[in-house]
Amino acid sequence: MVKVGLTVTPLPSGPATVYLEAMTAPLIPPSPSREDYAEQYAAALAANGDETIFERTEPLGLFLAWLADARATEPNDANAMALATVDADGLPDARMVLLKDVDERGFTFYSNRESAKGEALAAHPAAALLFHWKTLRRQVRVRGAVEPVSAAEADAYFASRARESRIGAWASDQSRPLESREALELAVARETARFEGQEPPRPERWSGWRVIPQSVEFWRDRPFRLHDRLRFGRAGADWTRTRLWP
Repeated sequence: MVKVGLTVTPLPSGPATVYLEAMTAPLIPPSPSREDYAEQYAAALAANGDETIFERTEPLGLFLAWLADARATEPNDANAMALATVDADGLPDARMVLLKDVDERGFTFYSNRESAKGEALAAHPAAALLFHWKTLRRQVRVRGAVEPVSAAEADAYFASRARESRIGAWASDQSRPLESREALELAVARETARFEGQEPPRPERWSGWRVIPQSVEFWRDRPFRLHDRLRFGRAGADWTRTRLWP
């Protein structure tokens, strides 16, 4: 057997550098203590203690109940959700969008088909959604295939938007390089003048998508990171239900 000699360089003497404390302590709060849970989180944790959620047989009803709770507690945009996609090169991306419809078919949102998200969905028609309701200490994760909404659905939602938002949809080359704010304002002024005295129709490049859920996971905060997780998985026309370890 051949022995290989190793040279070990001694570590420098003196006090060790504590990188975590120096770099992050002023910005990142410490993990909550028992006293923190009792004093600051009591109401939210009590609201998250209902065990009947684990008796649910499908996810839509529970999602709608949680969304209703969020509308009553969140300071703004209770329907905000992170949308994760994968582009043509396989690189993931995420951004915040607004849920605009939800029913037994899935979760619907709208945007420009020529935007980065639109191009990613054309390349890989699948997505993940994440709802995070901070005041409730709850999250919902959705994963599934994506399908375009019908032209009639897109027309109906577009017509419900404020006139200024409809003008903006015509003016914006979403996700493309923009040389200045002035260039955007000039484009808005141009489109405003073009549609003076008439209702702006929906641009052909503007539409919507529906995420058809294959799995829906509900998460809620419990003390000391012993959180509750409930995942529904699609099984044909029905759903399976699994409680997960935190």
